[in-house]
Amino acid sequence: MNFDPAVNRKQIQSSPTYRMAEDDAEFIKSSPLRPMRVAMELMKAEIVQQREKIVATIVVFGGTRIMKRSQAELALAEAQEALARSPGNAQLQATAALAQGRVQRSRYYDDAREFGRIVAEACACGSCPEFVITTGGGPGVMEAANRGAREANGRTMGLNITLPTEQEPNPYINPELCLQFHYFAVRKINFLVRARALVAFPGGYGTLDELFETLTLIQTGVMERVPVVLFGSEWWKKLINFEMLVEEGMIAPQDIGLFTYADTAKEAWEDIRSFYAARGMAVEGSPLHPWSKRPTAH
Repeated sequence: MNFDPAVNRKQIQSSPTYRMAEDDAEFIKSSPLRPMRVAMELMKAEIVQQREKIVATIVVFGGTRIMKRSQAELALAEAQEALARSPGNAQLQATAALAQGRVQRSRYYDDAREFGRIVAEACACGSCPEFVITTGGGPGVMEAANRGAREANGRTMGLNITLPTEQEPNPYINPELCLQFHYFAVRKINFLVRARALVAFPGGYGTLDELFETLTLIQTGVMERVPVVLFGSEWWKKLINFEMLVEEGMIAPQDIGLFTYADTAKEAWEDIRSFYAARGMAVEGSPLHPWSKRPTAH
């Protein structure tokens, strides 16, 4: 076998093992490097938020499938037209019924948008600390809350997540405040570490996961208590029987007091104001320095 040193040198230089570790994407994405990637996600998000002077956020959770009314009404019209052509089709009947429900639930899009506007306007007048509306950065309720804040000239943040199905951030997030995460756990840490309130609108598994993790952290004292508002009392009470958990001894009676219900954007904002007023930290008219303290979430 003939050995050519010049050829071998080229092979050495083109080999993945010869790449600098920081330039080796395959190495960085390998399983042994997972702890490093988790740390990098944590560090990047923290550096960005420190740079942008993000101190206090109000986090809005909610379903991606809640549409604005015009979109929901268009989908309903299409479903009804299809059903009219084949009225006996059970699948089309179910689709039309679901579309009708989405029109009714589109009010939550309007409510989330209004809530984002109220928070941004309260902060803009200088009567309270800057609460940055923060969402998961996706469509539906998240888009609505980001949109309301942005339309009121407030800063608004989105913590997006990479998913197997293609998705993209909604267009109402400040570009310098849109972060993308690979790990759900790291994303949830960033939802909570600066949160001064959480508002949960109707949603699916993701919304429930985020809500119950928040309540668990507060219940166990791992996270400093903040107001948690469940938006849409009828919807939430139909979905979850919290009283049954008390009756069965699964949670303590006082654990139901870890959240409140609201049915309007003004009510949700008032719940947050009342929470802090009861602790001598009125949201409006108070000095900024109490809000510079970091919560105890870890």
